[in-house]
Amino acid sequence: MKAVIQRVSQAEVRIDGESVGRIGRGFLVLLGVAKGDGEKERQWMVDKICHLRVFPNDSGKFDRSLLDIQGEVLIVSQFTLFGDCRKGRRPGFDAAAHPETAETIYEQVINDFKQKGVITQSGRFGAMMDVDLVNEGPVTLILETPNAS
Repeated sequence: MKAVIQRVSQAEVRIDGESVGRIGRGFLVLLGVAKGDGEKERQWMVDKICHLRVFPNDSGKFDRSLLDIQGEVLIVSQFTLFGDCRKGRRPGFDAAAHPETAETIYEQVINDFKQKGVITQSGRFGAMMDVDLVNEGPVTLILETPNAS
């Protein structure tokens, strides 16, 4: 599983011009599910994102987590994180999970955040989406579960 995490002051995802998810301060999470991902990877990713200390304390140092600041999360499915561009001119997506599996895990990730008490919004799996964000910092990180390729 891979994720690009962007610390934001606000973010929104739209489908056909209609807002389907909008958050204030927190993380925009672009989430890609790999072949072989399951509960272990899902739990690792959600826990890592919730406890990642990249929000500033009163001294301006990275010392607070999403949970500490009561931040929000906007999760957008992003299979293209597994695009392999090493050969040819067109990316290959062989490492990405089959869409049905990926969608199930994506929905479970959304529920995992909600169960942790995080205000959670999301895009729609498989849809063409427009994402707007105001990067806070900017702070952008790439996370991969320990077994990700």
